[in-house]
Amino acid sequence: MSTKFKPLADRVLIEPVPAEQKTASGIFIPDTAKEKPLKGTVIAIGDGKKDEPMTVKVGDTVLFGQYSGTEIKMDGQTFLIMKEADIYGIF
Repeated sequence: MSTKFKPLADRVLIEPVPAEQKTASGIFIPDTAKEKPLKGTVIAIGDGKKDEPMTVKVGDTVLFGQYSGTEIKMDGQTFLIMKEADIYGIF
């Protein structure tokens, strides 16, 4: 996906992976019971802070906290914007 959005400083724009539609045993999960995704793909990054360059890059799949970031909608899609420090790791 191409976006003109450019995060500032140490912020990262993430496209969360879709929530699971059914369990491993085949039971469908209703929308009200789905958990917020904890994994996503980095879409855009800021330039980092003066003494701290960014460690994630566009295209990385990352793991983040359940309540991390702020949900925003652009072009009909939902994204999360958060500080790099809220990212736990890279897959």
